[in-house]
Amino acid sequence: MSLLEIRNLTVQFGGLKAVNDLSITIEEGELRCLLGPNGAGKSTTLDLICGKTDPTSGQILFDGRDITHLLEYRRAQGGIGRKFQVPSIFKNLTVLENLEVANSARGGVLQTLRVFTTPIRGRMKEILDLVGMVDLVDVRAGNLSHGQMQWLEIAMLLAQNSKLILMDEPTAGMTINETLRTAEIFQRLKGDHTLIVVEHDMQFVREVAERVTVMNRGSLLADGSISEIENDPQVKAVYLGH
Repeated sequence: MSLLEIRNLTVQFGGLKAVNDLSITIEEGELRCLLGPNGAGKSTTLDLICGKTDPTSGQILFDGRDITHLLEYRRAQGGIGRKFQVPSIFKNLTVLENLEVANSARGGVLQTLRVFTTPIRGRMKEILDLVGMVDLVDVRAGNLSHGQMQWLEIAMLLAQNSKLILMDEPTAGMTINETLRTAEIFQRLKGDHTLIVVEHDMQFVREVAERVTVMNRGSLLADGSISEIENDPQVKAVYLGH
């Protein structure tokens, strides 16, 4: 069952078409990697999906609903989470407090009043286990390593119960070990969550991708398995090199 359908999506800034007649279908529980050279339109595509940018033409369907012109915060409430290259965390709060703030964003005033008082149990414990941060709950987020900050932000999106998680270069700046750990986390997320990942680290893509979409100059260049993509002559010429 498809969770996201992008139909003939175009966005134009002046004379530049940053995304040009793009059509992609993402299945529920899928992990899709979005590749392409700089300026291909990958991040702009994520902007269009989460509502940060409004399209010039085309259509976006999420969970069977037309969200083409839905406001960004409404899309977030409906289950679309976005992780940017720079982690959006509260550095003066602990790991657990960050998760409680993210979780409270789904509720009203009464839930917000319970922030910082909820024991580590149930869903919260599952999330901390998944990202490997159970032993870091009392650590201030500003004292975490770069990789741990990225994992914390992923955990915050899970606490918000995002159905679709958009990630823009999640391994940028990570050590080799952090990148491997991130690949393990993504493998565990697949199936239960739907992810679209913009990434340049091809080894990481090989580890996690079920299907790969390659863009160039705002348009769809190729789509298929990682093996098909790496052997595609057009992709080699435009992006991977010979």
